Amino acid sequence: MDLPCPGESPTPTPPRSADTSGSAAPGDRYAENHGFRVPFPLHGQRRCDGLAAVGRIEAALEPLRKRGDFAPEHTRDALTGLGYPAGKVRSYENGPTGVSFLIEVDASPLCVEGRMDRDSTRADPFGGYPDHSGCDTPSGGH
Repeated sequence: MDLPCPGESPTPTPPRSADTSGSAAPGDRYAENHGFRVPFPLHGQRRCDGLAAVGRIEAALEPLRKRGDFAPEHTRDALTGLGYPAGKVRSYENGPTGVSFLIEVDASPLCVEGRMDRDSTRADPFGGYPDHSGCDTPSGGH
């Protein structure tokens, strides 16, 4: 269990658990074969660093969302304006009224992925992927 980070309520969120409902067909190895695409969660100080980055990112993007500005280049400009190197920030159109983004905050890696649309701006931190460096979702398997 992680301790609360600054600004976070002391009630921890329940941990995500693996699907043990038996819904997979016998011999179905989808989860096993695609485990390389499941991002690492963050813990301890890294989790707090990730949550702090999310707060800065959401605050920087909120003015764009309120204006209805979903241009990927404007999202990218706002994120690089926070000090993230241009080569570590990706943004792309997500329909006519949305944009998605991926930021490699640091090389550990600390990654933030999210989206912005008419209703909200949402970002989630994670610690990269197994058997893969960087923050982009791996495309190959084991």
